[in-house]
Amino acid sequence: MDYAAARYMMVENQIRTNRVNDPLVVAAMNELPREAFVPETLQGVAYLDEDLPLGHGRCLMEPLTTALLLQAAEIGPEDVVLDVGCGTGYASAAMARMASAVVALESDPELAAHANGALANLGLDTVAVVEGPLQAGYSRQAPYDVIFIGGGVEEISPAITDQLADGGRMVAVVYDKRSVGKGTLFVRFGDVVSRREIFDASTPMLPGFERESTFEF
Repeated sequence: MDYAAARYMMVENQIRTNRVNDPLVVAAMNELPREAFVPETLQGVAYLDEDLPLGHGRCLMEPLTTALLLQAAEIGPEDVVLDVGCGTGYASAAMARMASAVVALESDPELAAHANGALANLGLDTVAVVEGPLQAGYSRQAPYDVIFIGGGVEEISPAITDQLADGGRMVAVVYDKRSVGKGTLFVRFGDVVSRREIFDASTPMLPGFERESTFEF
């Protein structure tokens, strides 16, 4: 299969035509071999505009959702980024091309191992893959200029939000009692975190980020 041609078509037909115009985002997605971040059996469909299962209840988000979240985060060359639920490392690899450093947090050892291998093969040595519970974030390198959450969420723990720097941005697909999620930008100003919905997205939930069920009369 001609992966370079498939990648070009992905960028031209899925990314550029859907309001993604940040040159850093476009360049990263035009250069990264997405097929390196999926199981071998899915490499032939790596550039389709859909979420791809990675196993362990996880997925690789569809290219457009990833691109829109990356664009909303406005990542700059001096930024330090936390990628929560990095999976096999695709978004981390993209952000490594825009930021100063990326901490790629993953709770699943097999996915973390895949991410480590794929990132090493690409020579992306500004990404550190760390294992740990996703809901706790990774406080050792906090605060972060950008926090990227790699899946749908209903609630984001204060532990993660507290790791956002003043002026920092956090992006996620948020479900709020709706069937369709909203790509959402959070920005911290002092002790206040604002939020703004940007686009619709149906991204699979990231395990552990479901809203705690409450009894209703």
